[in-house]
Amino acid sequence: MWKLVQKDKLSPAEKSRLDKCIEIISAKEKKDEEGLEERSLTPEEARKLYDETAGLLHVITDLKEIESGALKENMKCFQEQFDNQRVKDALWLEFLNKVSK
Repeated sequence: MWKLVQKDKLSPAEKSRLDKCIEIISAKEKKDEEGLEERSLTPEEARKLYDETAGLLHVITDLKEIESGALKENMKCFQEQFDNQRVKDALWLEFLNKVSK
């Protein structure tokens, strides 16, 4: 996945593979969701199945964002915010060091 995120543009073959992965994972997620609705589960079993379903939904979202390019843009935005915060933190620490002397 990381290699796909780093690419500027995906090839038709890569998009096709992503679509196939999304299809397979979506089918598994739907099966798990039906299991939560229809099966008699202990609270522990239900929690495990719920966590698995949530994880699958997260993966599906990530794959769709890779395909659309949104994930790369979101990562870029996050990195910019992170870098800006590091600068602010450094300035704040410098101020605190001066004040504490």
